Amino acid sequence: MNCEIEGKLPRGVALSWGLVKQPQRGPKREMSIKQIVDAAVSIADKEGLSSVSMNRVAASLGFTTMSLYRYIPSKDDLLLLMQEAACDRVLPERMEGEHWRESLQKFVPAIMAVYREHSWFGDIPISGVPITPNNLRVVDWALGAMDGLRLNNNEKMSVILLLSSYARASGMLVRDIESALRAGASPGAFSGLDYSAALKQLVTPERFPNLHPVVMSGAYTGENEEDHTVLNDFDFGLERILDGIEYYLNSKSPKQEQ
Repeated sequence: MNCEIEGKLPRGVALSWGLVKQPQRGPKREMSIKQIVDAAVSIADKEGLSSVSMNRVAASLGFTTMSLYRYIPSKDDLLLLMQEAACDRVLPERMEGEHWRESLQKFVPAIMAVYREHSWFGDIPISGVPITPNNLRVVDWALGAMDGLRLNNNEKMSVILLLSSYARASGMLVRDIESALRAGASPGAFSGLDYSAALKQLVTPERFPNLHPVVMSGAYTGENEEDHTVLNDFDFGLERILDGIEYYLNSKSPKQEQ
């Protein structure tokens, strides 16, 4: 049965499901797929995705590159398994009777955390719908948060895509900011606060009629918001997305649910 399913899946996906037999021949000190993937993730976490290669991972484990290929056939398969490993995490606890908004408010930051903890995660291009087990566990959790809502299956999947896309964009933005700050950039450079005085002179009402009053008020650079952060912007955006979903739910008639 496993062989039949394995033949219908890309090699890396089959590996993620444990459908591929471990090689019987290889180094005396046996490796495992998990060891290889953990080593690759460690390299990427420390040095970035560009530093990950089959040669580099093999060397970090003390094996030849050819020995790695007995376990993982290609770098693309390795990258897919790295993504899958990054999604192996404890999902937020959902309380009994919890409102769907509260559940989805937990879902999005949990997805964002992957991009922040593994800065390389968002650098791997999306190659298709998630079909590996840890990714599907995340989808399953989100579907559970919408259990009982007046949404059909297609609508539920569209909601997950919407929220996942928002989490991806926000997570990568926060990731980049945090990385730059660790490298020594000033918070004011990101908010624009360091350049507020100059902008008030450069952004004239003649050239920027709509932006000018915003800059002059200090709102563009967060000049008057001492506690304002990018995460505040994220929370605001998430609440507006959830408002839109709630409005859509309230507008649906019983006939539309079918």
